[in-house]
Amino acid sequence: QNFLSMACDTSVQADMYAFSDQDDVWLPEKLQVAVEHIQQHARPDQPYVYCGRTSYERDNLKPYAQSTLFVYPRSFRNALIQSIAGGNTMVFNQAAKKLIEQAGMVPTVSHDWWLYQLITRARGREFYDEKSYILYRQHAQAMVGGNTNLLAKFKRIWMVVQGRFGGWSDRNILALNQARSLLTPESRDSLDLFVRLRHSTLKHRFRMLEVCGLYRQTWRGTISLIIAAVFKKI
Repeated sequence: QNFLSMACDTSVQADMYAFSDQDDVWLPEKLQVAVEHIQQHARPDQPYVYCGRTSYERDNLKPYAQSTLFVYPRSFRNALIQSIAGGNTMVFNQAAKKLIEQAGMVPTVSHDWWLYQLITRARGREFYDEKSYILYRQHAQAMVGGNTNLLAKFKRIWMVVQGRFGGWSDRNILALNQARSLLTPESRDSLDLFVRLRHSTLKHRFRMLEVCGLYRQTWRGTISLIIAAVFKKI
């Protein structure tokens, strides 16, 4: 919430903004690449977020893995059920900052996921760079962040069955409804259908899942989504 509170602070004003914390190691060209991309592709009044992949490293700063490469479109139908990039990769413009200010402090799961939802639901744009400019010190027990080995993937599926994903959805829906006035009509319809889906019978959940058009970025993520739908943990 500290990141979000700073982003909501109207006294903080600049042309561009970036999230960072003590676990980050930025490659020298990170900000230059992000800023030049936003300047070349975003209109001044268009909320725009640059983000990308993360390289995971140990204490010796030698990368041993990268975050999953996501190739499907960035959209609100994806953002409802998945965050695609860490906040440490994000750089955003003043129009995006203004949108965060308008939404205010909300009970979101994470500032990076919230920004993805906020941008895509308000006809902004989030660009995902396939190249990594961030080194992240992956702690051995971290569950939110890296997902680079088979054990971590099975743990995430178990988290779905236990209901943790459903708890995240509860918080995201609450946050989205608090900032409902900022949603486009299409986004409001998708959100309302998602809420109905979560409380429907098993038969109707799968039908509404198709109608709602929700999707995740990988086949493993799709399996997790199906499992969540079966156990009513979505």
